[in-house]
Amino acid sequence: MSVSTQEPPRGWVPVEHRFLGLDRRTFKPALIALGIALVLGYGLPALNAAIPWHNEIRAGDVLDLGAGATAVPPVGWQLENGTLTGSAAPATPASLQVTLATGGATIDLRGAPYTGSAAAFLDQVERSEGDAPGVDAARGTVTTTSGLTGVVQAGTGPGGDALDVAFKVPAAGQPADAAPALLVRVRTAPDQFEHHRDAVTAFVRSIAPGAGR
Repeated sequence: MSVSTQEPPRGWVPVEHRFLGLDRRTFKPALIALGIALVLGYGLPALNAAIPWHNEIRAGDVLDLGAGATAVPPVGWQLENGTLTGSAAPATPASLQVTLATGGATIDLRGAPYTGSAAAFLDQVERSEGDAPGVDAARGTVTTTSGLTGVVQAGTGPGGDALDVAFKVPAAGQPADAAPALLVRVRTAPDQFEHHRDAVTAFVRSIAPGAGR
């Protein structure tokens, strides 16, 4: 009697491992992968939406913008990213990331190393982003309470209202050209900017460089 030594066809599944023509051995890893995909795709966003922010700005809170620079955030807004003065981990002006939010509006602050003027920095931001819808008004200037001068560009569009303000924020004894740049970006839902105008204006005017400038 001869014994066949022929190899089974590629992809052949033994009968004891079959279910409806499928390899039962692949069920467990496939279900695990599906579960992970469902959690990442639906579970985490749903959980994030269900958990409210509880980092509300209170009267007397001051944002740390690094190297002694500060700003007074609007009371009642949520601090979603960033640190207040007195934090154990002080901010770094050249890599600053701050996000404030309230119903229908956000204020983002981003710091970056930049040698040049505030106007040139805003030009660079616009070039890197292309034609940003809603930011189309003529430019102007704003001077903060501390005497810091920034360049402002605002506009409106189908997606809402926009305001970009660029500053150079030198630390004490630092030349203005060598100072890091600061971009203040305000975005609101359509027809909501007027509702937040006073809070935004007060916030921008509160930005101050480090003492001894």
